[in-house]
Amino acid sequence: MGFNCGIVGLPNVGKSTLFNALTASAAAAAANFPFCTIEPNVGRVPVPDPRLETIAGIAKSAKVVPTQLEFVDIAGLVAGASRGEGLGNQFLGHIREVDAILHLLRCFADPDVVHVDGSIDPLRDAEIIETELMLADLESLEKRLTGLVKKARGGDREAKESLAIAERAADALRAGQPARALTVADEEKRAFRGLQLLTAKPVLYICNVEEMDAASGNELTRAVEARAAEEGAGAVVISARIEAEVAELPPEERGEYLGSLGLEETGLSRVIHAGYRLLDLITFFTAGPKETRAWTLRRGSKASAAGGVIHSDFERGFIRAETIAYDDFVSLGGEQAARDAGRMRSEGRDYVVADGDILLFRFNV
Repeated sequence: MGFNCGIVGLPNVGKSTLFNALTASAAAAAANFPFCTIEPNVGRVPVPDPRLETIAGIAKSAKVVPTQLEFVDIAGLVAGASRGEGLGNQFLGHIREVDAILHLLRCFADPDVVHVDGSIDPLRDAEIIETELMLADLESLEKRLTGLVKKARGGDREAKESLAIAERAADALRAGQPARALTVADEEKRAFRGLQLLTAKPVLYICNVEEMDAASGNELTRAVEARAAEEGAGAVVISARIEAEVAELPPEERGEYLGSLGLEETGLSRVIHAGYRLLDLITFFTAGPKETRAWTLRRGSKASAAGGVIHSDFERGFIRAETIAYDDFVSLGGEQAARDAGRMRSEGRDYVVADGDILLFRFNV
């Protein structure tokens, strides 16, 4: 599973509490002081998908395996992190390794939980983190530009391509814009990814609220949602405390507890689905008597790449993917019925996989 989301934020906004709840573990030590988290904790969580059980029931599978997303709890950043303040440089490196940033913002007041800046202002907190990431990106680019200029003058074609997008990204950062605000042409995307910029990563704002605001949010969360809409980012309202309580309940009691709070699903489910949308992911399935399994894939990926998600041999020796759309699989009653009805298709390596496809790979190595 290659997709992960880093949970970032200022100290004491609830990151470790949220991480513990999301992963239903106590791996991260939640405490009321800065820099409680010293190494990034990593946890994998199953992606809720009712289609999985439906497919497994039809296929009479002995085992059901959901796809997963990985969450990385990264220690609290502070103003000056890009200059090494707090534990800055170490954790900026951890952020560089994730696919998306889940930016946890404190949207509740509690005199028993100190705020590193002394007051509650999620937009200010978002700006602090964003500024530190932009400063780190700018420093990284300025170090690279000298070398790229020399190589480009020497006729290096790749250096010329990288130099052009690096200069544009540096100009945007100097103007106070994150790298993800750049319009990047298809032919520039490879060079842009190679820059490994922190502010190029997609962002999901998670508003941590008190229990009473979990269902409807509050004025602070609405301000964050407005910012997210302007940026084209995502936003989710969640109560880390509620999630911690839900994680301790037996599964059969969770629905009733959530209902009593006016919630239809856990914050975990909302965060996972928002993370899926943020990373533009889809799910495909493999099904049979032994197991039904869900797999994660970037939208727009081809059948050969989907095979590679399962095993490199599937991609290297790809022959074809026998494909059934989810609706056909369910309405007709399984693989054999779909085959008999002519609804199983034989697709080549360039077929673009659709969300919900049930695939059977044929390969030879």
